[in-house]
Order: sequence, then C-alpha cells, then structure tokens
Amino acid sequence: MAKKEGEKEDYYCEIYSNKFFILCAFGGALACGSTHTFVTPLDLVKCRLQVDPGKYKSIFRGFAVSIKDGGIRNIVKGWAPTLFGYSLQGAFKFAGYEIFKYKYSLMAGEENAYIYRTSLYLAASASAEFIADIFLCPLEATKVRMQTTPGYTSQMRRAMPHMLSTEGFGVFYKGLAPLWGRQIPYTMMKFASFEKTLEYLYHAVVPKARDKCTKAEQLIVTFTAGYIAGILCAVVSHPADTIVSKLNKEPGSSIGGIITEVGPVGIWRGLLARIIMIGTLTGLQWFVYDAFKVYTKMPRPPPPEMPESLRIRLEEEEKERERLEKLKKK
Repeated sequence: MAKKEGEKEDYYCEIYSNKFFILCAFGGALACGSTHTFVTPLDLVKCRLQVDPGKYKSIFRGFAVSIKDGGIRNIVKGWAPTLFGYSLQGAFKFAGYEIFKYKYSLMAGEENAYIYRTSLYLAASASAEFIADIFLCPLEATKVRMQTTPGYTSQMRRAMPHMLSTEGFGVFYKGLAPLWGRQIPYTMMKFASFEKTLEYLYHAVVPKARDKCTKAEQLIVTFTAGYIAGILCAVVSHPADTIVSKLNKEPGSSIGGIITEVGPVGIWRGLLARIIMIGTLTGLQWFVYDAFKVYTKMPRPPPPEMPESLRIRLEEEEKERERLEKLKKK
C-alpha cells in the first residue's frame, strides 16, 4: 500500500550503513544469479551463434540444432558457472555501485552531486564493475567453454579442474580485458540509463509522485526503466561480447585476430538474441533487486531532487540576469 500522509516508514536498517550495503550485496546476488541462470538457454544459443554461425545460423535454428544434438539438457549446459559467477558478480556490482555512488556524492558535495549526477552514476558503476568482473571472469570462461566446445563436459566441477590442469591458471583470466570491455560499458549504461529513465518516468509519465504510488506500482515502473536500460546495454556491449565468446572457445586466438576474422558485420552477429536476453534480464534484475529491498524493508530513496540551496542560488542568478538585461535596454 502507498504510505499515508505524515506516516513514517519503518526501515530494517539505516541507509548507507554497513547493514544496508551487506543487504545490497545479497539483493544483487539474488537479482543477477537468478536472472542469468533463467536465460541460460538463450545465452547458450547466442554464444554458439557467435562462434559457429555456419551451423546455428539463427536463434530459432540454434535452439533446434542444440536440442537435436543433445536434448533439452543440452540447452541448459553451463547453468552452474552461470549461477555462481553472476551471483558473485551481482553482489559486488550492486553493493559496489551503492558504495561508490555514496562516496563519490560525499566527495562532490550536495549541489555538484545533483548537477553532475549522470557522471556520478557512470563513475560509480564503472568502479563497481571493474571489481565485480575479477570474480566473474573464471566462471564466465568455464561457462563459455562448456557451452561452445562440442563434447565438452557439462559439469562445472570437472570443467574447471580440466581447464586448470591442461592450460594453467591463466586460462581463467585470458578474457578479463575483453570482459571489462563488455561489462564496464554495459554496466555504465545499465545504471546511468536506469537512473535517468526512472527519473523521467516519475517526472513525465507516472501521473502521481513516487511516494503516492503503491509498492506494486513502483516495482512496475522499476521494471519498465530496467527493460529500457537493458536494450541500450545490449547494443553498447555486444561487440565485446562476441570477442569474449570467441576467445574462450579458441584460447590461442587474439582480439585483433578475432576482429579480422569476423569482420564489421560478424561482430554484431547474435545482437537480436542479446537484445531480447539483456532487455528481459536487466528489467528482471532491477525488479528483483527493488523487490528484495521492499521485502527486507530497506530504505529506497526516491529519484534525486534539486537541493534547496541550489534552487535558491539559481533563482537569485536568474533575477540578477533579468536585472542586467533591463539595465542594458535603458
């Protein structure tokens, strides 16, 4: 239900406290781990389409060929490294974003934090993703190897020791640079576009203020903003995603060699599947993350509003400009 006028909400923790950030990590793990695991079949077909377009050709043919080759179990291959990898990544990404956004806001000051809030969102999300990918990378490498190498084991507990014994520890971080190239722009777009879209929806689309909306209505707005952000994310990060898939399937290849091999058109192969996957994924992630905050009674600050001090200063500056204009006309 919407909060009644004058009623104070009872929160489980104080905003920006250690407990708040720990809960953000749990919420991020739940949001990313569950949603990425849910779309494992689509991710598998997308990866196979990127590394072997001659065989899989399209999304629908990719599903048909994959099921024909190994049954239904074949299209959920890689679910375990997906679950563990993206749960870890989600914990560090969402909690890290909240921490860096808070710290950078303090460094900038109240007025600058509002004026340059988009830059702040971009900086905070990039910082968080840089750290999160270090935890994701070994499991992402395992997942792609399992999904794209014909006849490879479908068990993570066998795949990782095999990769380690045959190729060394470096195999798990061979794709870290392109992973950063894919995930950092993706996450910057994910958080910045979500924040700005949410701000726009409440300002121009939703017919009432956020605190007048029910929790269910707020979650619908959250999902809508997340889905829009996801579409933008997919486009920005797709070329690097293709390179990561090829690198993990062919350990001896290089980034330059892959770009030459696939060409300017091939680098975008699988984009439709990725838009469908990432749009749905990002919308669901924000929905789950926000729903977790509602369920655990965490503080959920509304979209940013102009500080009173800045509003007064801008009004005074506007009055001064008007006064000078009048003097010039005399």
